[in-house]
Amino acid sequence: MSIVVTGATGHLGRHVVEQLLEKIPAEQITAVVRDEAKAADLAARGVRLAVADYNAPATFDGLFSAGDKVLLISGNEFDKGRVGQHQVVIDAAKAAGVALLVYTSAPGDLTAALADDHRATEEVLLASGVPYTLLRNGWYHENYTENLAPVLEHNAVVQAAGDGRIASASRADYAAAAVAVLTGEGHENATYELSGDEAWGFVEYAAELSRQTGKEIVYSPVSPEAFAGILTGAGLPEVLAGILTGVESSIEKGELAATSGDLSRLTGRPTTPLAEAVAAGLKG
Repeated sequence: MSIVVTGATGHLGRHVVEQLLEKIPAEQITAVVRDEAKAADLAARGVRLAVADYNAPATFDGLFSAGDKVLLISGNEFDKGRVGQHQVVIDAAKAAGVALLVYTSAPGDLTAALADDHRATEEVLLASGVPYTLLRNGWYHENYTENLAPVLEHNAVVQAAGDGRIASASRADYAAAAVAVLTGEGHENATYELSGDEAWGFVEYAAELSRQTGKEIVYSPVSPEAFAGILTGAGLPEVLAGILTGVESSIEKGELAATSGDLSRLTGRPTTPLAEAVAAGLKG
């Protein structure tokens, strides 16, 4: 039996593997990667590597074993049919008879187009009959704190979310929830709505940036059209810009503001405060 993590060299996947290494022997962990070289450090620590690609179904043949627990981290290739990619993993998991397939989904309240692939994947997973856990991950602090250069250059937080609030948490928090499920018991066929303990708005975010930098940084709300233009102007593909702009509208409606407490209950600790993520982002 192994705990298998797909997307193991991605931002979330690395956190999961690192935290698993603190709890179980390395030989019980399999990291699924597309580029073995990017996981050389994990291999050096005793983690088993499996090279596979969501876009090449045959690479998943025989990858899983009966009794494995699998973390399916959702893909980020929005133009390559993510539901089909995820089904490749689900089909392989079913064929192998895995004990549990854990999927990183989107909040149940989210109506933005970003959630469409997640809802469809959930349907495929439930129809498969594979024992599952749905981790409906909320928004990440790092979606903002890892890209502070434009904010600091213009002394402005520019978003199209109005007065909407966000109950975000850190990647490490969401990873800890996944690890708790993968190494724990009694999570079969459960759904968890994961979010930070406290919701915040962009006025507060700008104030926190001001406090930590000593600069006067303001929140400058813009229209969805203007926001999409900023994103495409920065080089994002139109499809992705449209998806992210849709999330802004969802934030304004309060769809990412829910604080269910599921995340802190799973991890056994409070979620990471936004101020801590800001400090980490400023250290860069």
